[in-house]
Amino acid sequence: MSEELNDEVTSINSIYGEDTLQFISGHVYALSLPALPAISLRVEFPADYPAAPPSILGTQSVGESTAKGEGNHLVDLTRNVLAEIYIIGSPCVFDLVEEVDQRIQQLWPDGSTERHEKQQAAEGDGQPSASHLTPPGAISDAPQPSLAELEHPPPWTLSDVLTEKKSIFLARCAPVASVAQAKSYLAHLLSSEKKDCDDDGETAAGGRALHLMELMDVWDVMVVVSRWYGGVQLGPDRFRLINQAARDAFVKGGFVEENGKDAGSRKKGKK
Repeated sequence: MSEELNDEVTSINSIYGEDTLQFISGHVYALSLPALPAISLRVEFPADYPAAPPSILGTQSVGESTAKGEGNHLVDLTRNVLAEIYIIGSPCVFDLVEEVDQRIQQLWPDGSTERHEKQQAAEGDGQPSASHLTPPGAISDAPQPSLAELEHPPPWTLSDVLTEKKSIFLARCAPVASVAQAKSYLAHLLSSEKKDCDDDGETAAGGRALHLMELMDVWDVMVVVSRWYGGVQLGPDRFRLINQAARDAFVKGGFVEENGKDAGSRKKGKK
């Protein structure tokens, strides 16, 4: 496996789930698309990838409830998208998954996963931002203290600092009881930490972090992941680092399930 492919496999599975891109044999992997997980595809990577493009060999598995011919349609769609997005010498799996996912949701709206349905229901008309998320749960929109009324800083738990090609990532998480409280905590952070900027420029990062929170069963918690850009583009690897920082903050704050019990309901976040 080339270094580029190894990095892509690690990043893709960190972003979408560990079973998204699975090794089968030789240079062949099974690719499960988040928007249509009932079908997985066989993808072959040449030895000199990404100097040469991968090949979509066909379907690896098709769920029993899948409509007849849908697997073939997905193979054709993925091949067409690959032909459009592949650039010689550039890793392409992340862009392939993102673009195919978008087209699947346009062509087969009923094929979206339960995760997407829950996420859309929780988000309502809005979209989660890349730098701050409050996961769906039993939280109210009751009025919360304004920024001026906050006597103490939010009870942030900080992740370890991650550095990659001069970019720095740091996550903060804190327990919250409402969206209003989460917004007040965010406002406090942005007013007190002048190096942070609420530009939410990482497209799709919020959805990835929300997926991580759902997988970790983290509820009634907000997370803010800050990135200080180091001048070098990281590609899809940035999403792995965002999730890695967020995961570290959740663990350090005691918000991860322990022995089947919700640790977050028993521990408060640390400063």
